[in-house]
Amino acid sequence: MAAYCFIILIVIVMRFHGLDIYNSKPVREKQITRIIGKITTIAAAINLRLSGRAPVLPSNKLSYTQNFLYMLDSFGNLSYKPNPRLTRALDIIFILHAEHEMNCSTSAVRHLSSSGVDVYTAIAGAIGALYGPLHGGANEAVLKMLSEIGTVENIPAFIEGVKARKRKLSGFGHRVYKNYDPRAKVLRKLTEEVFSIVGRDPLIEIAVSLEKIALSDEYFIKRKLYPNVDFYSGLIYRAMGFQPEFFTILFAIPRMAGYLAHWRESLDDPDTKIMRPQQVYVGEWLRHYTPVNQRTESSNSDKFGQLAVSNASKRRLAGSMA
Repeated sequence: MAAYCFIILIVIVMRFHGLDIYNSKPVREKQITRIIGKITTIAAAINLRLSGRAPVLPSNKLSYTQNFLYMLDSFGNLSYKPNPRLTRALDIIFILHAEHEMNCSTSAVRHLSSSGVDVYTAIAGAIGALYGPLHGGANEAVLKMLSEIGTVENIPAFIEGVKARKRKLSGFGHRVYKNYDPRAKVLRKLTEEVFSIVGRDPLIEIAVSLEKIALSDEYFIKRKLYPNVDFYSGLIYRAMGFQPEFFTILFAIPRMAGYLAHWRESLDDPDTKIMRPQQVYVGEWLRHYTPVNQRTESSNSDKFGQLAVSNASKRRLAGSMA
């Protein structure tokens, strides 16, 4: 729900600032400044609205991350100052998430912008890709996994379930890193810093023990499955009071810098053309046309399942027309 609101608001902003932005470099730079500046205001407003509170205007006297926390927590009190250690912690998380080469959502930016759409449509599409559970939703999956394990004593049974492919190990492994994700090392230390301020999350004991057992098990070592950035980021966000449905937005805020860098780079590249990935056809090579009335059902043909009639439809059908 939060991610959908985020996308919709970005597209609404496009209606006011999205015209002819590709024609001039200064105008393009202005869009970048606008987006990075507005993204935290939009995100904070969504978070406040979801909790039944009125949005708070940003301050011109605070740093980027400090301003974000101010809008979330000040209740409009102009003298409120966020905790500097929590501000620094969020700074570190944002830096670690700002850019990570040609991932799924960044590719979406490149694909969309190659068609000539405005930048707001391109980043809205990227956030839609980021919302997927295999991308920006991975840290939420880690929290769910740790909660399902329940206690440290249940970890060995969970590990055996993973080996038997009956359970899924979230937060381990990466398409790029075939060793310990360096971002995860930073975040593991950062968890203790955050916990010292807001209190220790009981799931951290399960996370640390799970990591220790997995890293000493030949099954995971052989497959190069090490903790990635999602393994600890969700714990930090939860400790700081963010709801799981807001995690994608927290990912999108810093990644916006990466999206916009790729957007600008693609526009400045004289060789950029509309993207059209190659495709290898593996279907039937020669197929003769058969009239519809002469066709027979093949065992290999797609079959459509019968949809069950919903209770709402049953209610409607039980009525009568005047």
